Amino acid sequence: MQFAEKKPESSMTLPSISTRPDLRSGAALIASLTPKEQEAFLDQLSEGALLALPWLFDFWALPHQVAPGGDWRSWVILGGRGAGKTRAGAEWVRAQVEGPMPKDEGRARRVALVGETIEQAREVMVFGDSGILACSPPDRRPDWEATRKRLVWPNGATAQLFSAHDPDSLRGPQFDAAWVDELAKWKKGEAAWDMLQFALRLGDDPRQCVTTTPKNVGVLKSLMEAPSTVITSAPTEANRANLASSFLEEVRARYAGTRLGRQELDGVLLEDAEGALWTSAGLEAARRDEAGALSRVVVAIDPPVTGHAGSDECGIVVVGAVTDGPPQEWRAVVLEDASVAASSPLKWAQAAIAAMERHGADRLVAEVNQGGDLVEAVLRQIDPLIPFRAVHASRGKVARAEPAAALYEQGRVTHLRGLGELEDQMCRMTARGFEGKGSPDRVDALVWALSDLLIEPAAHWRRPQMRAL
Repeated sequence: MQFAEKKPESSMTLPSISTRPDLRSGAALIASLTPKEQEAFLDQLSEGALLALPWLFDFWALPHQVAPGGDWRSWVILGGRGAGKTRAGAEWVRAQVEGPMPKDEGRARRVALVGETIEQAREVMVFGDSGILACSPPDRRPDWEATRKRLVWPNGATAQLFSAHDPDSLRGPQFDAAWVDELAKWKKGEAAWDMLQFALRLGDDPRQCVTTTPKNVGVLKSLMEAPSTVITSAPTEANRANLASSFLEEVRARYAGTRLGRQELDGVLLEDAEGALWTSAGLEAARRDEAGALSRVVVAIDPPVTGHAGSDECGIVVVGAVTDGPPQEWRAVVLEDASVAASSPLKWAQAAIAAMERHGADRLVAEVNQGGDLVEAVLRQIDPLIPFRAVHASRGKVARAEPAAALYEQGRVTHLRGLGELEDQMCRMTARGFEGKGSPDRVDALVWALSDLLIEPAAHWRRPQMRAL
């Protein structure tokens, strides 16, 4: 029997997905029914529809696995580990080469499958658990020609494997579709990508699907900025129904709340600005799981200029330090980023004092260049006896940040987990200034905390030593 792809037929009335925003696929719709309703729905399907149902990817797909409509050349699927990117890529290839019936032609006849290496392309894109062969129904499954490194479908369509390590192998062939896997990992990314674009020239509308975990590499960023590119994304968690619970528990415990976790689990493209004072690699190296015993803890605030819905955020950062021995032995641990949207002075003041209480902080430090006495007055409305120190910025943000960045280079500052947004700002702070959006409020608060705990006390400690000499 041929597995012609037809929509399941049923006279049973099901709730519309459009009226149920919590249901994102036909599978979710069926799962929402009672066991009796599910059985009734399946019983009413024709034999052909029932046999075809497991192979109808549009029915089972998650939102980020469905190709967007419209006129585009490149579809980029960004996702965390295990988010279902490979399955989406394999099913997209199927949708390009297959026609209504197994021997009918599809929109594409010659496909390029490009992986980091030939081995990875073969083992993941072709033979993998979510690869093309595993996703294809028996009557549409292509044959693998090992000596030619290609797949051949019953309708004559072919897919050729290529390695990104050998960009020149893409010179000469031409294609009307391509699936590119893990572009951000390619060591010769720019060269291989350029060669593929020259080869993608057959047909009226050649297209390519790119499945990758995001990384801060030029070829991926340029592709995402192109007007002919569409993007879908999802975290690992989106595909939890198809992942082992032990895997999710392990990676959550190890990477949740880290910059690496945001990239590898949440599928977020994290950028380090050129010449940044802090880098992703440096911050990951500074990660620790516990703060340990601390000599002092401070909460630092960088209040916004105004207090309304359109204001910058109020940076609130909690830092602890061990200050035993000489200054070169002092260490700091960033404990929490408690920053809030500064819709009103009262809101950020309450958040700052709550952070003090959570961590048993010794003092609250706040920049008062913009708010003057108002900053202290708002805080004392909530707690009249709060230990408070006002600080004034006499130098620019970069000049203030550089001594703090030096402490990181010396390995004297570490981070607990859960500081992703603070770390994003840190990696956008350069010697030329902040290259992100808005103001680096979180970084400013961090700098004030480190200055109060390590930088200024060390300067005072050294002066008497110098006088004694």
